[in-house]
Order: sequence, then C-alpha cells, then structure tokens
Amino acid sequence: MSSELLPPNWPAMSIAEANAALAAPGSPVQVEDTVIDGVPSKGYTNAPPNIHSILFLAAMTHPERDYIVYKDERVTYKAMLRAVEHFAATLRDKYGITKGDRVAVIMRNYPQWPVAFYAALSLGAIATPMNSWWTGEELEYGLSFAGVKAAVVDPQIFERIHEHLGDLPDLKHVIIAREPGDEHNHPSVSSMEDAIGPANSWADLADIGMPDVEIGPDDDATIMYTSGTTGKPKGALATHRAVIANMFNSLTCTARMYLRKGEAVPEPDPNVTRATLMSIPFFHATGSFAILIPTALRGDKIVTMYKWDASEALPIIERERITSIGGVPAIAWQVLEHPDRDKYDLSSIEVVSYGGAPSAPELVSTIKRRLPNAAPGNGWGMTETCATVTLNIGEDYVNRPTSAGAPPSAVELKICDPDGKEMPAGEVGELWCKSPSNCKLYWNRPDATAETFRNGWVVTGDLARLDEEGFLFLVDRAKDMLIRGGENIYSIEVESALYDHPAVMDAAVVGIPHKVLGEEVGAVVQLKPGMSVTEDELRAHVANQLAAFKVPVEIHFMDQPLPRNANGKILKKELREQFTPRG
Repeated sequence: MSSELLPPNWPAMSIAEANAALAAPGSPVQVEDTVIDGVPSKGYTNAPPNIHSILFLAAMTHPERDYIVYKDERVTYKAMLRAVEHFAATLRDKYGITKGDRVAVIMRNYPQWPVAFYAALSLGAIATPMNSWWTGEELEYGLSFAGVKAAVVDPQIFERIHEHLGDLPDLKHVIIAREPGDEHNHPSVSSMEDAIGPANSWADLADIGMPDVEIGPDDDATIMYTSGTTGKPKGALATHRAVIANMFNSLTCTARMYLRKGEAVPEPDPNVTRATLMSIPFFHATGSFAILIPTALRGDKIVTMYKWDASEALPIIERERITSIGGVPAIAWQVLEHPDRDKYDLSSIEVVSYGGAPSAPELVSTIKRRLPNAAPGNGWGMTETCATVTLNIGEDYVNRPTSAGAPPSAVELKICDPDGKEMPAGEVGELWCKSPSNCKLYWNRPDATAETFRNGWVVTGDLARLDEEGFLFLVDRAKDMLIRGGENIYSIEVESALYDHPAVMDAAVVGIPHKVLGEEVGAVVQLKPGMSVTEDELRAHVANQLAAFKVPVEIHFMDQPLPRNANGKILKKELREQFTPRG
C-alpha cells in the first residue's frame, strides 16, 4: 500500500507499547491476571458482570434513543428494556424457565429477536440462537441436541418445525412472534405479542424491573451453533465473560489505532449517535456478540432489513444516516459498485468493516476513493472465540491490507505445527488462540471439545502466520487447502490473485478431483456490474502473480452472488459440484 496514505512519523508507538499502555491500571480496557475455567488467563478489569446489565445501563443512560429500527417499527432503549422485563417475567412465571434452561431464538432480524435473547439471559437461561435458514430437519436437530425447553420463533420458522414437535419431547413451549399463537390450536404454542404487544407499543409497558437472579461472569450464557458447512453443526457454549470480552478486544484494537497515530483516545461524545445497517443475522456470533450487544454499550442504533439487498440498503443509508456498514467483503463491494450509488447521500458512512472471507487489497483503496469519510476495517474471530479477537483498522490496515490485525494484550496467538509445537514468526501453521472471549466447550460433544479446546487455547483449524510484530495473516482453512501432486496450494492465495483483477467482485477456489494429481485448482467468480473478462485473461492475470501449478485450470462465471450460508461463508461444496473430475 502506498506510503503517501500514511501520516508522517507513523507509527508513534509500537504495537507492544500501545497494548501495554491500554492494559495499564486506570485504563477503561485495563487487563488483569485471572483464572478462567481453572486456567491462568488474562481478563478485563472493567468488564460488566453479565450481558443484560449492558442493556439496563443503556436504557438508564439513553432511554429515548432508538436501539432497533425495522421498517416502520422503532424501538428505543427504554422500550427494549420494558419488553425484556415483561417477556422475562412471562418466561419465568408462565413457562417455568429457570437458570440453565435452554431457550432457542429462531427468527429473522426482527425487533423481537433481541427481546427474547436478553430476556433469556436475564433469567440465567442459556440463549440458543439458531439459523433461520435451516430446514425443519436441521431445526429439529438443533432443538433436540441442546435440549431446548422453550423456542421463540417467527411464523415462517413455525411452519418448518410444527410437524416435528412430536419428536421434540424436551420442547415444552413454542412462542410465536409477530403472529397470534392461539390460532394454531396446539397446547404448546402461544403468542409473544400476548405477553408484550407489538414493537411500537413496548415503551408503554410498566416498569416491573429485571428478574432478581444472580448471574456472574462465568455463568453459561449462550449456545451458538457453528456454521456446519460440513457435518452436523456443533454447539459452542459461551459464558457471559466470554461474550463481553470480545467487545473489549474490539475496543482495545480501536483505541490502539489512535495511540499509533500519536493521538489521545477520544472520549465518547454523549451527543453523537452512530448507526449500523445490519447485513448479517443476529443468530451469527458477529451479529449478536460483535454488533447487537456492543451497540448497546455505546447507546447507538441498529437498522435491520428483512434480507440484505444493496438496492434497498442505499436509501436506508441516506434516510437513517448510517455510519457503519459491512459484513463480508462482497457486501461492501455491492454498495461501492452499485449503479445507483451516486443517487444517494452516503456521506454519513464512517466505517466499512468486514470479515469472514478474504478481501482484495484493492477494496481498501476503493473505500478510500469512493467513501472518503469512511475507515475500512478487517478482523478475525470465529464462533468458538465469541466473534472478535483481532481488528485491523485505520493506518495499520492501510499499511497491512492483507492482515487481520494484531491481538490486544489480553489475547495470545501462536502458530503451531501438527504436533502442537509453536513455530517461529513468518512460518505457516495452525493458528491457536488463548483469549478471555474463548468458549468453554462444545455442548454434549466431549470428543470435539478435546480436539478444539486445550488448556485455555482454541485450536482454530485456520492456517496462518504471524509477523515479527504479531500481525496475523490468514492463509487458509486447513480443510480448504488443496494438494496438487504433493504441492500445497492455499485457496486464499489464489483467491487474492483473482480479487486483484479490477473486474472481479467475488471469488472462490475449490479443488477439482484429478486421477493422477489428486486435485487441480478450480475457481468460480462473480464480476462487477458492467465489467467483463475472459477465462483466459483471468488465468493469465493469476499466472503473472503465482506459480503455474496454482493457476486455475477452469474458471466458471456466475451472474448471481456466490452461494453463502447465513454466516457469510461461501458454500464451497455447492461450487465443487460445478466441476467434473479430470485426468
């Protein structure tokens, strides 16, 4: 990246110096020694004790600010708190939900989603979000595996699960949001609106207080199912401490950006409200842990959509003065390259953040060029780390656009060989992560727990390297690495070369079975609107950057976005089916 984009005398501090300053006593993100699940670890001194206390504080501080906006439904912080109080009382008194019970939340990003989520947490129950894209059979698996006692669903989800209710003996109550439950004439089915009314009326509910339940940092909070691109999804069990720590990881990385510039970390301005346009589901760790809850910590606004559509997003950005957009890189590209982009005022955008997929270095310069007020950002995390571990933002991102950032002081990263031995800086191996945001275990999966959770470390399955300053560079998912004639090919490396072509918006590399070589490189790409390139031209472009054996032997073009699951991960299994075995 060109050095003229960096301020003079940058950086004013090294990563180690900035991390030490932020971890010191008196800092809002002070780090302390602690013990987590029997393992000596680092923790955040000033972290709130539990998740729902963040909502309570926000409602006391910013009662009339909008928290959730969906179409013509606007829910203030006070209204959200009142709805949570009343729904928690209903869960406790009518449905018998107590500490440790599992309460599923399965719906689109409606305002009722966070009500059910916070209400369950306030009772000490384990909130269990599930993928609203799952089929009835998949939902039956998720409900049964976690032993869910009550499920809060929208009407579309109910249509998928109602025929499975007889096979779910643990599921005693199904509560339908946004529709009367009594019309289904089933003894276990009821209506969420009967308890709290429609969203625009929540502000009128009486102040009955939060449940009187003692909930500490190390109490269980959530079961978040992994994306399950292969095999059955696993349920990652997180504590209140872990979910909150991911926010403090982010806060530290953001504050470090200012120290690296030689500036003081700015104090929050109580008169400024920022707004995020949600392009990912609340049921994903990023949606709930990295956006929903941190937004309450800041007293900001979230605007949700029925489903992501860039054409619908542009007028929302203008009308709601959206300051943050993002998700996966393809979503950022869709906004930047949309033919109607210049018809709308997008000057409010301050942050374009993304993760979950490799991104072209060109994306950074494109954001800077087309949204001059916006700071690009990338990061790394996973369900098992409760979302955010590292962030790469500001000048560090401009300087290292292919990095996912350096960890904060509370986090340790290391690169290990297949035997678990730590490798030196610069070498590629498997990424291990020790963070206060790590989950405890996989629910009812001691075998998988033993493989992934080792003495405070999460063995991630990501192939990566760390440079001398600790910046993380992801190379591939271990299972996505191709082996052609004994040579390792990292799909991200080939994808990055494809992204480097100015016509490419989205790209994925998969292995094509080969009788002799084992695998060859195949690629699927989506081009930017109005642009064209031939397969031979793209292959030549990659060949200018990479060795010949890494160049795709076949490239397929798609007019529509590449298939992704709800968490933003490309469904490579579907893409592999486009190719015929060779050799």
